[in-house]
Amino acid sequence: MITPTPAQIDALKAEWTDQFVKVNPSKPELARFADRVGRVVTVNWSGRALIDFADGGWYDVTASPDCLTKVSADDAKGKYDAKANSAQPLPARGG
Repeated sequence: MITPTPAQIDALKAEWTDQFVKVNPSKPELARFADRVGRVVTVNWSGRALIDFADGGWYDVTASPDCLTKVSADDAKGKYDAKANSAQPLPARGG
């Protein structure tokens, strides 16, 4: 695997960060995410998009049109719940 340059990483971040996406279900390793909409949180230094599917975890998927398809915010409405992700604060504790 070729490591992306810092300039390539910056370009990937600009293209994919905060985008709603669906994965390419024809790739066997991504089939479990078929028909789910996620939001790209960021792109890591390996060139992989960290995607929040609002299920409590973030998943890294190659940041390319071969693996990801952008979804408009209107199409994502109702399919992605931003309050259900793992980055929300814990509920208040008794005491």
